[in-house]
Amino acid sequence: MQTDPYPGTLPAREHLPAAWAGTPVLDVVVPVFNEEKDLRPCVRRLHEHLTRTFPYAFRITIADNASTDGTPLVAADLARRIEEVRSVRLERKGRGRALRTVWSASDAPVLAYMDVDLSTDLNALLPLVAPLISGHSDLAVGSRLSRGSRVVRGARREFISRGYNLILRGSLQARFSDAQCGFKAIRRDVAQVLLPLVEDGGWFFDTELLVLAERAGLRIHEVPVDWVDDPDSTVHIVRTAMEDLKGVWRVGSALATGALPLDRLTRPFGDDPRDRDLADVPRGLARQLVGFCAVGAVSTVCYLLLYSAFRAVTGPQPANLLALLVSAVANTAANRRLTFRVRGRGGMVRHQAQGLVVLAIGLALTSGSLAALNLASSDPAHSTELAVLVAANLAATVLRFLLFRAWVFPDRGPARAADTVSRTGGTPSRATSVRGATAPAPGSSAPAPGPSPASPTAPSPGQAASWTTSEADPAPRAPRTPQPEKPVTPPPAPARPQFPARPARQPDHDPRTTR
Repeated sequence: MQTDPYPGTLPAREHLPAAWAGTPVLDVVVPVFNEEKDLRPCVRRLHEHLTRTFPYAFRITIADNASTDGTPLVAADLARRIEEVRSVRLERKGRGRALRTVWSASDAPVLAYMDVDLSTDLNALLPLVAPLISGHSDLAVGSRLSRGSRVVRGARREFISRGYNLILRGSLQARFSDAQCGFKAIRRDVAQVLLPLVEDGGWFFDTELLVLAERAGLRIHEVPVDWVDDPDSTVHIVRTAMEDLKGVWRVGSALATGALPLDRLTRPFGDDPRDRDLADVPRGLARQLVGFCAVGAVSTVCYLLLYSAFRAVTGPQPANLLALLVSAVANTAANRRLTFRVRGRGGMVRHQAQGLVVLAIGLALTSGSLAALNLASSDPAHSTELAVLVAANLAATVLRFLLFRAWVFPDRGPARAADTVSRTGGTPSRATSVRGATAPAPGSSAPAPGPSPASPTAPSPGQAASWTTSEADPAPRAPRTPQPEKPVTPPPAPARPQFPARPARQPDHDPRTTR
């Protein structure tokens, strides 16, 4: 899997403004390969539908996947004739590669794609992107397998589609109902951090994107669609299915080994600023307790089996030490992965070392119990030894959970925030927590640190400071001559963009659905 650097943890979702000035709100990508016959009518029909029904500015991007027929000429002609259409040429095939290329370079806040045959009814497009515009969801997918969907296709395609989604549910624990419907949308801020994790460049791109988003806890919105199969589809079903199964194995292996840093995709809890300021609130205690008990039960059984095996060849104390050592290493690794959801190999050695300290405490309790038993009885029965060890392990388990939660795997929320501040070179201040405050873009002109002639050294009583200065000054500055304050004129508010008038509403007609 790819391990490129990522921009960072996602911010809270926010509703896009009613007038998004300067750029289209929606960028619909239509990936094509040798579609010179169907490209022109499909793009014109999509453009007419968006012009008539979509309330925001939009763009249609034709992503040509190394076509060898006249598709590039048709795409270029459409881009010349229609203002909202543009064409992008790629020299390598692959739907996922085309979507990654166009989405990564797009400036629209909402990105979508659909197949060129327009098998999905376009009336589902606005319900698809509305949750992304409102800030409610991170991704949106059209589903042909939900209860409200209406689908017209052959039995073979139906069987393959449902079988594939059953495989995803059984192997990758996917909860979405339809992975391969060519009708999806994603917020751009989500795409910027999620696309570097997606390795596939072909038909499995959709599935990998959805599985990683779901595992990261992102919100996926499903829209029931009306879908009519295209009898002229050029998709090779068997070859595509084999590639998809290979992708399922690759993604499942990466998730099982913790090779993907999905914690970087987490969202803040809720969109209310009051929810982000919650402190000292234990999170996931019930889930962690259940996971710890499950791991502890399996670990205890393994410990007793190991003790019985070692006891046959050595004394009780060495057998107890060896059984505890082996089971503790496995117990720490299992709790790290399953209970406290720590991914990747970072800190693994430190966690195991801390786990050994916890082991020493458990060893003291169990060894002390065995020593007390031997003092009470010179030759205790084996069943009695096991009963004493079970009681001692129950006492050690409670202490082990508390140490794991508070010391070995503590909640790193505040630490991550501090680490982000240290990596960006800034210092936390109240100005950085104000909603809507942004740092100057790289390369833009920004005032140098320190007071300027037009800015007083300190605000007068009752006056709020309008800038943030550095707390540490490397060298003392010479006193400056006071300058009279200049009135600051606020910049004029941007004018509301004027969109062209939409033609009268006409019914959306698909000749392929007329029977």
